[in-house]
Amino acid sequence: MPVNKIKIVLDAMGGDFAPDSELQGAVEFMNNPQNHDVQIILTGDEQLLRNRIKNLNLSVDFEIVDCKDKVTMDDEPTDIIKRKRDSSLYKGIEIVKDAKADAFVSSGNTGAVHSTSTLVLGRIAGVSRPTIGTFFPSVADNPVLLLDVGANVDAKPSYIFQFAVMGSIYCSQILGIKNPKIGLLNIGEEESKGTNDVRETYKLLKASPLNFIGNIEGRDIFSAHADVVVCDGFIGNIVLKFAESFLGILKSKIKNYSEESIIKKIKVGLMVPILKDILQQFDYQKYGGVPLLGVNGVVIIGHGKSSPEAVKNMLVRAKEMVQKEVNKSIESTLKDLIN
Repeated sequence: MPVNKIKIVLDAMGGDFAPDSELQGAVEFMNNPQNHDVQIILTGDEQLLRNRIKNLNLSVDFEIVDCKDKVTMDDEPTDIIKRKRDSSLYKGIEIVKDAKADAFVSSGNTGAVHSTSTLVLGRIAGVSRPTIGTFFPSVADNPVLLLDVGANVDAKPSYIFQFAVMGSIYCSQILGIKNPKIGLLNIGEEESKGTNDVRETYKLLKASPLNFIGNIEGRDIFSAHADVVVCDGFIGNIVLKFAESFLGILKSKIKNYSEESIIKKIKVGLMVPILKDILQQFDYQKYGGVPLLGVNGVVIIGHGKSSPEAVKNMLVRAKEMVQKEVNKSIESTLKDLIN
């Protein structure tokens, strides 16, 4: 009997290097024999895409859904449904909504993907607010998942509790971490620390069956004390933007140091292989993208500057989420906790 293929919609017009990065990443993904059970559907300007496929000498023949519009980084997220229903982003999400595909992947406007997915796909039963996270490298083999990083700036304790549930399930089923440790980001380890909302969140997590290890401070994120760290989107976004700036500052410091003298340049030269190995752990391309957890469909959001490798890994994540039925686990777990 023929096996039904997993269908993944790829927003070919999203991202700073679209459509080339998207096309090349999709080809890299499909060239792996393990992914021959997947069908990729591209959304975007069909004529443009076919021309780029020809010019890049790409061998894979993709199904393309023609879209005359595209979402830019300047578009207001809530306006997409009103003004840009013929965009690659909206049409891609609509295909998932209509059950003609299993997942949607985009490196486009994060806010637009979040809001459009939430409004078009709806939320998983039991989820109040979908959440977006990010991965941080740690001293352990596995990365640390931080939720939320900006989708919910003012999150109630019950929302943050749900972030913890969804993050725990994702890390367990996708990263293979048994019984993930949950930490609550706070200004101190003591249960009495933090705002009223943070203290209330602590109570919810402590009373739950989750593997809650208590409060952790910002310095503990990289230490792997917790596998999932939860907070509201206001704090999470500040942590994310600060972390993103660190790599650039480090590279600038190394460059300035090497230019001070020939001896220092030689020292840096000798350290380059080691530095590259270390800094690779901070490379977002390794993880591809992050899931939009809580929407009624599989959605993976990538960095705007996603390379072909990052796009390939985003498609890998989407396939895994579909195969392992992460959303069903989230719904059933929340139902059990509520009841």
